Amino acid sequence: MKIIIETPLPDEEDTVVIRCASPDQQLINMIYAYQTEKTEITGYRNDKITRLSYQDVYYFEATDNRVYAYCHSDVYEVKHKLYELEEIFSTFDFERCSKSMIVNLEKIEFLSPHFGGKLEAHLKNGEKIIISRRYVHNLKIKLDN
Repeated sequence: MKIIIETPLPDEEDTVVIRCASPDQQLINMIYAYQTEKTEITGYRNDKITRLSYQDVYYFEATDNRVYAYCHSDVYEVKHKLYELEEIFSTFDFERCSKSMIVNLEKIEFLSPHFGGKLEAHLKNGEKIIISRRYVHNLKIKLDN
């Protein structure tokens, strides 16, 4: 992909032009993210507040009535419920993988079968998470698109 940035004349409006053979899902997601600006959430860690991009999050997990965002090597508490995060990131590659977890499909390196019809997701940061049998079908459909 080639990116060209040009500075408009002082009286011209900023314009974004996308030229492609056919838009794929990732491009559509980027356009939507730009239009809605819902690409970041606030994370809390050690009395510090950090803006987290959806691209930095590997998965969200609910534990003990709290929700955490797991990034490459850090974990942040977020002040959203899982269902709210599903709505916020519905146009991105996030999918429910268990009752208490939502995974970023872009961060999955590969899947392997697990006991009882479950799947084990091997993430790009070396972590492994279990995909609940109930959510395997929907996750496979989303991965195929």
